[in-house]
Amino acid sequence: MNNAWQILLVEDDDHIRITLRTMLSQQGYLVTAVNNADAAFQVARDSKLDIVLLDLGLPDLDGTQLIPMLKKVNQAALIVISARDKEEQKVKALDAGADDYLTKPFGVSELLARMRSVVRRLSPAHTQDAIYSYQHEDLSINTQLCEAYLREKTVHITPVEWRLLTVLVRETGKIVTHRQLLREVWGPHHEEDGHYLRIYMRQLRRKLERDPTQPRYLLNEPGLGYRLATE
Repeated sequence: MNNAWQILLVEDDDHIRITLRTMLSQQGYLVTAVNNADAAFQVARDSKLDIVLLDLGLPDLDGTQLIPMLKKVNQAALIVISARDKEEQKVKALDAGADDYLTKPFGVSELLARMRSVVRRLSPAHTQDAIYSYQHEDLSINTQLCEAYLREKTVHITPVEWRLLTVLVRETGKIVTHRQLLREVWGPHHEEDGHYLRIYMRQLRRKLERDPTQPRYLLNEPGLGYRLATE
């Protein structure tokens, strides 16, 4: 199946773009390669894609700003491929809607593994039996509709936060381990990146808890993981 995948490669460095396009084509993927944000948007708008590989340092628009634009016109999985390695830069891209983040330089095997992982994770079959709604006291969440209300007021949730909530809602009342959350939200190559989880859980508590220091809904199970309260 992967041999039929349509890939959009957005990379302004000629050497990297040509190398990646050649490598992916040799693997049987169908690759469209562009070097700027405007061309990337046009391809995403007019094509059926499976994966977008996006560099952030583009000449006409920062890639982080391009992410939500691409997501709005195409449902393809989006993996950032960038030399930017600071945690806040990665968080910003993930919050903008990226499905994974791969820091340059990287090996071919790792890129291919990330591509397979993110497509599998986002496939309909992966979520067909999911539970989508959660209601407890003043908090109401529907992950299918991407709606969250606290005391009947709408709460803005970022794309990564929705992925976290989707897993927690699906497993309501059960402990979801740190590794499981990291694997399902960011992929198997991020199982040791516990700092990602701490950052986003802290953000969610600020949004969904009356008192983030005394959580009533997003409960921590020390040394194990997190769970959504049911009583």
